[in-house]
Amino acid sequence: MPAAAASLTPSQLNTLARELLEGSFPAVLVEGEIGNLARPASGHLYFTLKDARAAVRCALFKPKSQWLKFVPREGMQVLVRGRLTLYEPRGDYQLLLDTMEEAGEGALRRAFEELKQRLDAEGLFDPARKRALPTFPRRIGVLTSPSGAVIRDILSVLRRRFPLLEVELLPVPVQGTAAAAQIRALLARADASGRYDVLVLARGGGSLEDLWAFNDEALARAVAACATPVISAIGHETDFSLTDFAADLRAPTPSAAAELLAPDAIELHARLEHLQRRLLAQHESGLRERAQRADRAFLRLHAQRPQARLEAQRQRLVHAQLRLAGTLAQRLQQGSGTLRTLAAQLRAGHPRRRAEQLRGQFQALAARLRANHPRQQVERQRERLSALAGRPRALLIQSLQNDVLHLGGLARSLHAISPLATVDRGYSILQREDGSIIRSVAGVAIGERASARVGDGDLQLQVTGILPKRGTGNAS
Repeated sequence: MPAAAASLTPSQLNTLARELLEGSFPAVLVEGEIGNLARPASGHLYFTLKDARAAVRCALFKPKSQWLKFVPREGMQVLVRGRLTLYEPRGDYQLLLDTMEEAGEGALRRAFEELKQRLDAEGLFDPARKRALPTFPRRIGVLTSPSGAVIRDILSVLRRRFPLLEVELLPVPVQGTAAAAQIRALLARADASGRYDVLVLARGGGSLEDLWAFNDEALARAVAACATPVISAIGHETDFSLTDFAADLRAPTPSAAAELLAPDAIELHARLEHLQRRLLAQHESGLRERAQRADRAFLRLHAQRPQARLEAQRQRLVHAQLRLAGTLAQRLQQGSGTLRTLAAQLRAGHPRRRAEQLRGQFQALAARLRANHPRQQVERQRERLSALAGRPRALLIQSLQNDVLHLGGLARSLHAISPLATVDRGYSILQREDGSIIRSVAGVAIGERASARVGDGDLQLQVTGILPKRGTGNAS
């Protein structure tokens, strides 16, 4: 006989059913249409999730409903994740939700995240492989829709900041199933042409589905493989696409991309004026220093001329003659005193031998006196001076020649860096009426008067036309 069935109360039965449901279905993903949506004052959300043949009750409590990125509405298709349980007071099973998102965008978001993680793991988004943008790009290519506001915004910013920058529109569709392939093909052609310093991928804002062309895997790989630096400016600041991660630089908006690319002309002009002032100051300082060196060399050369050296030697000779005359007079006086002493001794009656000795001494002293006579000393000094007179002159002449050669080298160096030397070689210096130098056609207006300094005078000119430098025109 079969065993007797256990007797249960409704509450016990519902508890067993709830435990069975929660144990068998820990978490489920369900997609369906919202119906019977209720928003009580508590902040919870209650609705049914239905399809053509069935419906299930759902509850999303306030702490989790606050994180929704959209406002749920009747008839909206959503994808929910939650736990299956039993609402015991009514005996109905329901889903207690953890997350809810719009069905179409949710699937796209999951596909985007999965592809992003896979490409990032391959190293496609590695910052180390990205190239720096040129400081002063000359020509950029913008891949965007020709009919949208994006290209107008970019051109407006570039005209304001740096009008000399060349911009070429490379028209492509930016939305639709075929957009990614067309963008990829045109990007490859632009990169292979070598015409552009930077390429910009740009598009206005939109939903994830609208921006999906820029999440194409092949397009992201093509962006990473470009030899030309690429800027990705897709959507608004909060929008992200795979091309943003693969590009060398992500701009939050297309206008921000233009700001990043173009230097500020006003700021650049101020910087150039500062550099010009520094260059002129250094040039003038160098000229002053060389002029001072030339003056010092001239003074040294003037002080070492033969006449000055001969005058110095002549003064030395006069002083030497005066000292010699004083010394000879002193010695002559001493010798006269000695002779007077000897004469006094002879007159006093010394013996003959002593007299002969004294006579011999007298004769020796007389010979020394004659030998040291001032006339003889002066004659010997004159002969010595004559022998030495040629040596200072030769040394002075040699030193003078060396200084002349050095001074000539300094003069040639000064002449080589002089602007007038450049003018003498056939060039000219263009100046405005206020005396400022004309360095670029960008700073000259039609009809403006100017002057050109040439080697033998100035020419008065008037600008009748401006021709840009060859090879800098806009490419078609």
